[in-house]
This record gives sequence, structure tokens and C-alpha cells, in this order.
Amino acid sequence: MFQLYTGKDWGFRPDLQTWYSVTVRITGGIWRSRRLNGPSRNSLVRPTPDSMRERAFQVLGPEVVDAAFLDLFAGTGSVGLEALSRGASRAVFVEEHPAAARLVRRNVSQFVEARGQTKVLCLSAIAAIARMARAGEIFDIAWADPPFPVWKTGTQALAAAFAQGVIRPDGIACLECPERADIGDLPEGLNVERELGGGASRVLILSWS
Repeated sequence: MFQLYTGKDWGFRPDLQTWYSVTVRITGGIWRSRRLNGPSRNSLVRPTPDSMRERAFQVLGPEVVDAAFLDLFAGTGSVGLEALSRGASRAVFVEEHPAAARLVRRNVSQFVEARGQTKVLCLSAIAAIARMARAGEIFDIAWADPPFPVWKTGTQALAAAFAQGVIRPDGIACLECPERADIGDLPEGLNVERELGGGASRVLILSWS
């Protein structure tokens, strides 16, 4: 996920069409320690911390193997690439901001081994879910990491994905949200199975009923 801002705080320079990169690494699987392009150190762009991603995938464990993985609010693409590294069969990356979507494509293109296993959609999460529902695409695991000021858009997207059959009924959803977010009013049907805290964020492992 990226928190995107206009002006000098962006990691992306529209005038140069490049990113000032701080690398993000894959933490496990066949591509462990491979580095990805990320935001500049002084930007306000927020990729999922490597340590948090590693903890979450340790919890997901064998569920990732052969899974179809949906990376919503994809940002750098690190979460979906982590899933592929750990054995997922395919990954779809959804990122509505064109600059960030270009970064996802740039990172995905580094992994020639993943050709045919990936797709990047430059759409809002809700629009992408509607498109995938019409196409009959179904995922085993979905991850949503929306900008923290509007973190509830992640819960709405995950609920929509379950309701429209884009995540299978017994699938797994993960939501990254602020550490102090009030999760007492999650959309009906979403249930918290586990919480992983640490630093300024936490990850909720969710099911559907």
C-alpha cells in the first residue's frame, strides 16, 4: 500500500518519471532476500514493513501454497510478490494510483519466473472487485492495505469481495490498519480470527460468515 501525497513528499517525480528508491525485500520463499523498488526515505509513502509482512505470512503458512492471491491497494506489490515467493499459484495486484501501479509493474517485471502468474489492475479496489466478479475470478487469500486515513475502505473492499464471490466463502482476508484503529464496527460478515500488532500498524486475519 501507498499513502500518496502531492508535491515534494512523493517518492515519485512526475517530471523525471522515476522513483527515488528505498529497497523493500521479500522475506521468505524462493525469492527470499530479493529486493524491490520502494519509496524514498523522506517521502510519506508507506509500504508494509518487512517485519510485519514476514509475521503475517508465517501465520498464513501453508495456506499460501497453490493459493490464488489478491493484493488490494498494492503499492509496491511486495505483498503479492511475497505470496508468489512462498508458493501462491498466481497473484493479482490492484492499485488505483497510476504512479504506484507503474511501480508495481516495475517490481513484478523483475521476476521473469512469475510471467503468466501475475496481473496488475490500475483501478479502485471496488471497481476491480466488480470486474473480477463479472469475469468469475475467485481467490483463496486477499490482502488489503489502504491508506491509513481511510483504512475502512479496506474493510469495505474485503466485504465486497466476499459478498460478490471474488474471495471464496472459506477464504482468508488480511487487513492492515492503524494500531489504534477501532475495529468494533467491521462490515457485517467479517470476523476477526487473529490480530498481529507492532509499531504503528496491525494486521487482522479475517474470515467470512
